[in-house]
Amino acid sequence: MSKAGIKADNAPQKIVTRRTALSLIGNAVSAALLVGCGGGGSGGTSSSSSSSSSSSSSGSTSSGTCTQIPEETAGPYPADGSNTDDSGSTIDVLADSGIIRSDITSDIDGSNTQPGIPLTLTISVENSNSSSCALLSGVYVYIWHCTRDGYYSAYNATNNGDYEGHTFLRGVQLSDSNGQVTFSTIYPGRYDPRATHIHVEVFSDSSLSSGTKLATSQFAFPDDVNTAVYDTSAYSANQSKGTTDANDQVFGTSAGDDTYQLLTVTGDTTNGYAATITMGVAA
Repeated sequence: MSKAGIKADNAPQKIVTRRTALSLIGNAVSAALLVGCGGGGSGGTSSSSSSSSSSSSSGSTSSGTCTQIPEETAGPYPADGSNTDDSGSTIDVLADSGIIRSDITSDIDGSNTQPGIPLTLTISVENSNSSSCALLSGVYVYIWHCTRDGYYSAYNATNNGDYEGHTFLRGVQLSDSNGQVTFSTIYPGRYDPRATHIHVEVFSDSSLSSGTKLATSQFAFPDDVNTAVYDTSAYSANQSKGTTDANDQVFGTSAGDDTYQLLTVTGDTTNGYAATITMGVAA
């Protein structure tokens, strides 16, 4: 799809390394984790960041089937240090300590808040290698998705426009004692040839490095909810694209289709939506 780019109006943000930030707050936050932190929290940098070096299974069990979520492509815009933009620059938002946050509607510095219908996403992570479906506390969950118009932050790319230096609609949360993380964001847009989706990666420790990645996948949205959202004036351009989960190039070819990737969504276009999913990860 041809997309008209909008130039980024901010210079790339100054990076504060995650290692430095975690070394300053790790001890205090680790103590807080022992008493169990709630998933989500207020906007901005979350206090749930930790210098924990490994994940652990909590004593809780899930009601899931312990089925591992299908492994999917990270797509062209992961911004996790694994690829470059059209200019050849390596993009890695995970190097910025501010990426640990629950409200991802804006850039890390609070600018460029993205318009759209509010969406609260709660993810429960379970160990698919555990016979009891043990919920995983202490794992890092990274999500990213496009704007309501179908663009991704962080990249300068032919089919995406120039959003280099921006970090909106990207964030990482540390799973709490119930294996949960919660993000505040907006309902994503849609672009050909993709159905509506959110990307997700799960890491076993705070390095957020490729060697500690436990899973890469995507979440799908119910087609009927997409239809309601894209029928609103703010999202109407997405309605003509029409890609459904069944004919999507990712969900339509996954084992079991999108059974283990489909979000449960409640709410409406006036008040916003809440989405939940339990994802199995081999840990």
